[in-house]
Amino acid sequence: MKALSTKFALLAALAVVSGLPATAGATTYQIDPRHSSANFTVTHLLISKVHGEFHGLTGSILLNDTDISKSSVNVTIDAATVNTNEPDRDKDLKSPNFLDVAKYPTITFRSTKVEKFPDGSLRITGDLTIHGVTKSVVLNATSPKPPIKDPWGFTRTAASASTKINRQDFGITWNKTMDDGGAIVGNEVNITLDVEMIVPPAK
Repeated sequence: MKALSTKFALLAALAVVSGLPATAGATTYQIDPRHSSANFTVTHLLISKVHGEFHGLTGSILLNDTDISKSSVNVTIDAATVNTNEPDRDKDLKSPNFLDVAKYPTITFRSTKVEKFPDGSLRITGDLTIHGVTKSVVLNATSPKPPIKDPWGFTRTAASASTKINRQDFGITWNKTMDDGGAIVGNEVNITLDVEMIVPPAK
């Protein structure tokens, strides 16, 4: 597969820009990279799916419970953490054939609009930057879970989101053609984000 990933990134789930000050009804969360990931699938040889993930997610989410539209998301993904459980393929994904992590070490997502639907689901529009190219994408997300206090004193919540992108839109164009004319690697990348967010205890 070789593929792409991009991903993703793809972000996450929900709500606000890093460094934004807290306002009434708003809470600033930090992404917990140890419990967050961006997963992706890409078609291989027109017959199967190759799965991969990124684990290097960091960033801040400002969640406004009073007015969700005032929430925003700021996520950065370490592109070098791409993992498809195949070392040679991962090496290729990090190379100039695909992500070119030496030149473009991060994938970022910055929300520009957050909408909530009657069923509680969210639509998060934002700027996704992969391989040095920025495009507007839409994440279909769940509402964050009701916050809990974990055993270590952190306030914690979580959410998931998904989207689809075309890797060609981000300048990731490498491919080879099979004898029947089909492409070895598909262009469409399906991305799923699972994000845990924390508020550290006051010191």
